[in-house]
Amino acid sequence: MIELFKQPNLDWMGKAKYFYALSGILLLAGWTSIFFGRGIRYGIDFSGGTNVDVRFAQPPNIDKLRSGLAAQGLGNSEIQSIRDIASSNSNEVLIFVEGKGQDELALESSRAKVLGALSATYGVATSDKPDFNSATTASLAAILTEKDPLFLSVNAGDRYRQLARRLLDYRDKNANGILTSFDELTKVEGVTPAVLGAIKSSFSLGPFAIRNVEIVGPKVGAELRKQAIFVTLYALGGMLVYIAFRFEWVYGAAAVLAVFHDVLITLGFFSLLHFEISLTVIAALLTLVGYSMNDTIVIFDRIRENNRLLRKGTFADVVNKSINQTLSRTILTSGLTFLTVLVLFLMGGQVLRAFSFALVVGIVVGTYSSFGIAAPLVVAWNRWRGRGVAARTGPAAGNKNRGSESVAGRLAPAGRR
Repeated sequence: MIELFKQPNLDWMGKAKYFYALSGILLLAGWTSIFFGRGIRYGIDFSGGTNVDVRFAQPPNIDKLRSGLAAQGLGNSEIQSIRDIASSNSNEVLIFVEGKGQDELALESSRAKVLGALSATYGVATSDKPDFNSATTASLAAILTEKDPLFLSVNAGDRYRQLARRLLDYRDKNANGILTSFDELTKVEGVTPAVLGAIKSSFSLGPFAIRNVEIVGPKVGAELRKQAIFVTLYALGGMLVYIAFRFEWVYGAAAVLAVFHDVLITLGFFSLLHFEISLTVIAALLTLVGYSMNDTIVIFDRIRENNRLLRKGTFADVVNKSINQTLSRTILTSGLTFLTVLVLFLMGGQVLRAFSFALVVGIVVGTYSSFGIAAPLVVAWNRWRGRGVAARTGPAAGNKNRGSESVAGRLAPAGRR
């Protein structure tokens, strides 16, 4: 195994008060923001509402778009730009209208208001021709059948339906959902000048296209939020039982408190930086719980091994030695994982931004809490119980070593103690 450090000898437990202070500052800053600042920003999955994904032919003017929404009574809507990885420009936005206390009919009304505001703002409502960028296969095929530019006498409906499907496939896949010129359609198989003329005379090209509309009712959002909390608590409870059985209950309690500390700090960062909590973020938090717990168990396991081998020194010395022995492994695994999620955060796009941000923060905080929170809690417990004098007072000794061992007892064979 690669070792980054040759026999480090750091006094981690001597610096426990600094770890507690750092965690206290982070928790105070984050939860002050949650209770007295911006609060936690829930995505459509949890808050309920209407989410409209709109792609424009040109980068939109956000101020103009916001004014158009305000004119329709949607001034409190959130507008979020989605940037392409390969381009610095943003032609796509997400418009979110929150649905507090609304029923499904009201949410449908919000959707219609968003579409109406877009149409009024960009002049689509004044056109007497349907927008090709919003056309469906059925509507396009019906117009082509009526115009009959290919003069088909047999199976005209089926053939125009196939042609309409090819035209819209080109629009959605090659033109990324929005066509800026009808002449681009000449690249589609079966498009003749007569077909192109029929399309030009029957359709207009709007400056935007609705790519997706999501509607989540507030009752569904509240139910999802409650289930997310329960899932996280169940995961913590299961890990507490496992570690209590594998080591001692105090180790399980310390590990769960450390992981709970990681989740609270991560949520605080979400509030401070105004990132959105969604179902994918909950998946990231559960991943964080497992990752942080894995680091903690590695250190605890080394503490148990050293308790069997070391005869001198305090329990804090055993913990320090155990953390130093696993330090290279911790930095290597956490560092490589951190680099991976950092690249995902920087280059993964807007859709994965909140998910990868949770992992970036979680890996750093989770790695730190394994040696800065979980281990010091176990040492503090042993000192409080008066079990931190001898080295053999950890999980290997169990409840048998509450008092100091006699010399004869240490030297006697295991079967005769």
